[in-house]
Amino acid sequence: MPRHPHPIPKILTLYLGALACLCLAAAPAAAQGHTTAAVDSLREIQSIVPTYGPAGTVVELSTLNLPVQAKVHVGYGATRTGFEALFEVEQGMWGDIETELTVPSSAPWDRAIVFVAFNAIFSPIGLSEPFHVVNDEGLIRRTGTLTDESPSCMTLRDQDGYLYALSGDLTGHRVGEDVVIDGTYSPSGDCMDANTIGVVRVAPGR
Repeated sequence: MPRHPHPIPKILTLYLGALACLCLAAAPAAAQGHTTAAVDSLREIQSIVPTYGPAGTVVELSTLNLPVQAKVHVGYGATRTGFEALFEVEQGMWGDIETELTVPSSAPWDRAIVFVAFNAIFSPIGLSEPFHVVNDEGLIRRTGTLTDESPSCMTLRDQDGYLYALSGDLTGHRVGEDVVIDGTYSPSGDCMDANTIGVVRVAPGR
């Protein structure tokens, strides 16, 4: 059974620009579009279920690979932004964590968020795969550049470095164009086994 988290009395906002540089790396087009850096001090949270949904979604996090700590806190945020430490969670004797967290109402739908595990002094020790928050229409929004990283469809590399396959009408749009895309999210699609956006609206990027 998941071990339920304990709220931290004071929410802490931590700026982790250096963490963002560690967590994104180039990935093959056939993969998820990103990888977590494999460094001993920052390990991958091994399971996150589900990977998308509206604010209020209950997410199950579990991992067996974190170093044993006196206290472990879990927070969330988008890369290159502040991370809010939300809960203190219990850790098993071998460093394992299994817990449920609710996606806060403040979570953005225009950027992917990640869950971060911190030790007692709030240094990051683990990072999850991204969670994609959808809005009331069931859509995500991503800002980025159109790319040709798949032989069978156009792709989008967003502002955080994540890769998305695109399906739908992109007539008149070209590789290299900066865009803002609203669409439905799927963890895989017909074009490639990667995060996929079913395009609903396209606007010019900044």
